[in-house]
Amino acid sequence: MVQGLTIVGLGPGNPAQVPEDVLAVMEEADKVYLRTYQHPAKIALERRGIQWESFDYLYEEASTFEEIYKSITSFLLKNVNNYKIVYAVPGHPLVAEKSVSLILEEASKQDIKIKLIPAMSCLDAIYAVLKLDPTKGLTIGDALALTKNDLNPELGLIVTQVYNRQIASDTKLTLMSLYPDEYPVTVIKAAGWPEEECVKTVPLYEIDRITWIDHLTSIYLEPYPKGRNRTIGGLEGIMLRLRGENGCPWDRKQDHLSLKRYLIEETYEVIEAIDSGDMYKLCEELGDLLLQVVFHAQIAKENGEFDLADCIESICNKMKRRHPHVFGNTILKTANDVLERWDKIKAQEKESKGENSPSVLSVPRGLPALLKALKVQEQAARVGFDWPHYQGVISKVYEELKELEEVIKEKPQQRSIEFGDFLFSIVNVARWVGIEPEMALNTTIEKFIKRFNYIEKEVRKDGKNIDDLSLEEMNFLWEKAKKYD
Repeated sequence: MVQGLTIVGLGPGNPAQVPEDVLAVMEEADKVYLRTYQHPAKIALERRGIQWESFDYLYEEASTFEEIYKSITSFLLKNVNNYKIVYAVPGHPLVAEKSVSLILEEASKQDIKIKLIPAMSCLDAIYAVLKLDPTKGLTIGDALALTKNDLNPELGLIVTQVYNRQIASDTKLTLMSLYPDEYPVTVIKAAGWPEEECVKTVPLYEIDRITWIDHLTSIYLEPYPKGRNRTIGGLEGIMLRLRGENGCPWDRKQDHLSLKRYLIEETYEVIEAIDSGDMYKLCEELGDLLLQVVFHAQIAKENGEFDLADCIESICNKMKRRHPHVFGNTILKTANDVLERWDKIKAQEKESKGENSPSVLSVPRGLPALLKALKVQEQAARVGFDWPHYQGVISKVYEELKELEEVIKEKPQQRSIEFGDFLFSIVNVARWVGIEPEMALNTTIEKFIKRFNYIEKEVRKDGKNIDDLSLEEMNFLWEKAKKYD
C-alpha cells in the first residue's frame, strides 16, 4: 500500500460483515481513522489488533455536521502525502456518507486520487429484513437532511441515520406534511445483526417515543398513493387526466385565451380571502389559483411550447439572479436598495433579450388603473423622479382639483383628462404616506355597501321601498349606520 488515502466501509453493524479486504488494507496502513467509534464493527478491528483513532471529538467541538465533515476532510487531505491512511465509515462509503462526498469533491479539486473499498450498506441489510425489492421503486432519504420536497409518497420510503429520538422527532414532523399521523412506520435497528436487531411497526406519531433508537436505526414507510394529492405532481396528474382522451369535455376545450377570465377571477378571490383574514378560505383560493397555473402549463406542454418544470426552473433562476444579496456576495441593506437593484437587473435582462433601451417604467397592461398608477410612480421614484417632500404632493392635488373645476365649467370635453390627472395625484399621496390605494378604495366601497344595506334593512322593517324615502330620510339613516362601522 503506497502513501495516499483509502476510504472503506465497515458494513451495517455486524462485526462479522466487515469485508476481509477492508481489514487487510487497515493492517497495512500507517494510520486508521474512524469517522465514529460508535459503531459495533470496531469489534472486528480489535480482534485483529488494528489500532485506530476516531473523529468523535469533533462532534463535541463543532456546532453543525457540516463543520465536522469539513474538519475531517481538511485533516485527511492535509496528511495524505505523508502516510498510508485509511478512513473508515459505517456501511458503504458512498451511501448516506456526507463526509465521503465532501472528501471526494475536495480531492478532485486538488487532483488527489482516492481509493474506495465498498462494504455492505445498511440499505442491503434493510432490504433483507423487510424483503424489499428496490427495483420496484423506492425513495431513500437521510434523516439529517430530509425535506418535504425529497418525498414521493407513491413510492416506499427508507430514511437512514435516525440517530436518536430528537432526530426521530424532526423526521416525524417532516413526514407528517405528507403522511397521516397514524400511518404505519417500521423502525429497524441494527439490521442484519441477529443479536442486536430490533424491528417494530408503530404509528408515525409514535416513532420518537421508542426508547431503543440509536445510531444504527432507520425507518421504512410503505407507498402512500393518496399522499400524491399533497404534491405538485399529483395536481399535474389530475390535469393530465382531465385534458386526456377520456377526460372532461369542458377542460379539453379550453385554451390560454378562454382561461383568461378564470385566472383574473381566481386572483381576485385570493385577494378577497386575504382581506377577510380567513386563512381556510385563503388556503382554498390559493389552490384554485395554482390550478390555473398548472392548467396553462399543461396546454403549453401539449402544444410543445413549455411545461410546468420549465416555469418552475424559470422562476427559480430569476429569484436567484435578482437576489444577489442572498445567493451571491452583493450587500444590500434596505428594502429600497433591493428594489433599485431589482430594477437594474430586470433592465439588464431585457437588454440581453434584444430589447434596446428598455424603459424603467414597466407595468402589465391589464393591471387595475389605481395599481398601475402606483406602480409607475414607484418605478419613476426609484430613479429620482419624485417630489422632495410630501407637501409638494399635497399641493399638486389641489392644483389638479382646481384645473378639474375649471374644465367642468368651461371645457367639458377635457373633463376625463383632468379627472385622470386628479386621480393620479391622489394615488401619489397614497404612495407617499404608505397606503395601498386599491385596498383603500375597496375598503371604502365595502363600507359604503354596508351602510347602504343598513338603510335598506331599516326601510324594509317599515314595509317600505328605499325609493319611497326622501334624501333627508336616507341621510338620517346613513348617520345611524355610521355607528355600526
